[in-house]
Amino acid sequence: MIKDILFQIKYTFSFLKFNRKKELSLRLKESFGKLKDDSFDFESIESYFRKKNNSKAYQVLSDKTCNDLDFDDLFMFLDRTNSNIGQQYYYNNLRTIEINEKQTKLNEEIITKLSQNPELRISIQKKIEKLKHKDAYFIASLFQEEHINPPKWFFMIQFLSFTSLVSLILGFFNPFFFIILLGIFCINFVLHYWNKNNLVQYVSSIPQLLRLNNIASHLFAKTLFKKLNPDLPKSIKIINEVKNRMSFFSLEAKLQGEFEIIAWFIFEIFKTMFLLEPLLLFGVLKRLNTKREEIESVFKFVGHIDMLVSIASLRHGLETYCLPIINNGDKIAVKKISHPLIYKCTTNSIEIEEKSILLTGSNMSGKTSFIRAIGLNIITGLTINTCFAHSMTFPLLKVFSAIRISDDLMNNKSYYFEEVVTIKEMLKESVNGNKNLFLLDEIFKGTNTVERISAGKSVLSALIKNNNKILVSTHDLELTDLLSDEYELYHFSETINEKNVDFDYKLKIGKLQKRNAIRILEINDYPKEIVNEAIKIAKELDKTYLAKNNTEYN
Repeated sequence: MIKDILFQIKYTFSFLKFNRKKELSLRLKESFGKLKDDSFDFESIESYFRKKNNSKAYQVLSDKTCNDLDFDDLFMFLDRTNSNIGQQYYYNNLRTIEINEKQTKLNEEIITKLSQNPELRISIQKKIEKLKHKDAYFIASLFQEEHINPPKWFFMIQFLSFTSLVSLILGFFNPFFFIILLGIFCINFVLHYWNKNNLVQYVSSIPQLLRLNNIASHLFAKTLFKKLNPDLPKSIKIINEVKNRMSFFSLEAKLQGEFEIIAWFIFEIFKTMFLLEPLLLFGVLKRLNTKREEIESVFKFVGHIDMLVSIASLRHGLETYCLPIINNGDKIAVKKISHPLIYKCTTNSIEIEEKSILLTGSNMSGKTSFIRAIGLNIITGLTINTCFAHSMTFPLLKVFSAIRISDDLMNNKSYYFEEVVTIKEMLKESVNGNKNLFLLDEIFKGTNTVERISAGKSVLSALIKNNNKILVSTHDLELTDLLSDEYELYHFSETINEKNVDFDYKLKIGKLQKRNAIRILEINDYPKEIVNEAIKIAKELDKTYLAKNNTEYN
C-alpha cells in the first residue's frame, strides 16, 4: 500500500515536471521573433555599461545622442534576450561601437545556426533563462565594484563564534553553559543583523554567480560556442575553487524560495548562533576579489550567446532587414530605409556622397524621423550588423546629434546656451581625424532669425570638412540658398485640402517650394482677420528679405 502511494507521488511529480518542460519549450518556440512583454529596469540594465571601462572602444554613444535617438525605446524593441545578464551585455554592446570583423563573422555563423536549428536554440534558451531572476543583475558588481573589507574588530566575530560552539558542547555536561550561550546569542544577534547590511548586496549575486558558472560550463560543451572564448574552461575552473564556500549562500536562497518559513527560521537561528554569515562572507569576498577577470569572462560568454539568440529572434520577426556593407569610401547609400520604432513606416532611399543633406519641410512631415532613421540604422549596423532597410552601405562613422535640446534651469542655462555647447562639441569632433555623422534638427532655433541663419550657415559649412557627413533639418528656407553649393537639398511636404492635412512622408529632391503654416491656421478655423493679417505680413517680409540679407551685420 505504502509503495503504491509513493509510486503514485513519484509519478505525479514526474508528470508535472514533464508538462512544465513541455510548456516552456512551447512558450520559447512561440515567442521567437516577437517583442518581449516584460518590464524594463533600466537602472539595473545600464549598471554594467556605466561601470565598464570602454575607453578602447571606437565610440561610446553619449547620453545626449541616446536621448536624441530614443535609445531606450530602441532597446526595448531590439531586446529579445532570455536573461538579465544578457540584457546588460546587449545594452552595453549597443552603446559601445567596436570594430572586429572576425568577431562579426563568427557572430553571423552562430546566428545562422541558431535560426536554422530550433531544437538547439530552445535548449540554449532554457539554460540561459535560469538567469532571468532580478538578482542576476548584481553579478556584475562582483567584478566591477570594490568589495567590503572586514572591520578591524573582526577577530571578535571569530572569538564569539568559537565561544558559542564551545558553550553549546559544554552545555550538555553542565546546564550553566546554556545560560552563557543565551547571553552570547544576544550579542551575536546584534552582530548578525548588523552584517545583513553588508550581506544584502552579495546574498543576491553570489548564488547567481554559481548558476552562471554552471550554465557557462554547459554552453561551452557545445562546439558551436567554443570559438567565442577558447580559454573559458580556465575561468570556470578558477571560480569553482570557491564553489563550496559560495554554496552556503545558495542554500539560503533555496530555503527562502522552496521551503516554509519554519525551515528558514531554524536556519536563521543556526547562522546567528555561530555568526556564519560574516565568517563565510568575508572569506568568499577575499577569494572572489582575485578572480574578477574570470568572473567577467564567464559573464561576457553567456551574455554574448544570449545577445546572439536575441538578434536571431529580432531578424526572424522582421519583414525586411539587411546586413550592412561597411566600405572604406565616403558614400552612404540606403534603399527603402525605415525607422525601426515607427509601425508600418514609410520607406525612403537616398545616396549621400560628395555633399551632405539639408532637409526642409513643415512640422510632422517626417524630417526628424528620417534623420533619426539614418542614425539608428548606422548604429545597429555597426553594433549588431543589422539594418532596417532593403540594403545599406556606409563608411565607418562616429555618430553625434543635436536634436532634442532643452533648458537646464538647475544650472541656469538657456535653451540657446545648451545648443551652443552641444554644437561646439560637434565642431571639436569634426576635426578628430575620424569620419563622423552629425545629426541636427533646426540648428540654433533658440535665437532670432537673422543670427540663426548667419550662425547656422557658418557652422554647417565648417562641419562638412574632413569627410564628415551631416543631416540637418531647417524651417529657414534662406539657408537652402546659402548652402546650395555645399549641401544636397531635399524636402518633405504635405497636401492640404479643405479641412485636412495629409502627409505622405516621402523624401523629395529640392527645397520646399511652398509654405503651409498659415493655411493650416485657416483650416483649423482661426479668425479670418488673424489669417489675413498673417498672409499680408508674410508677403511684406518676402519682399524685404533681400534687403535684409544685404544689410551689414556686426
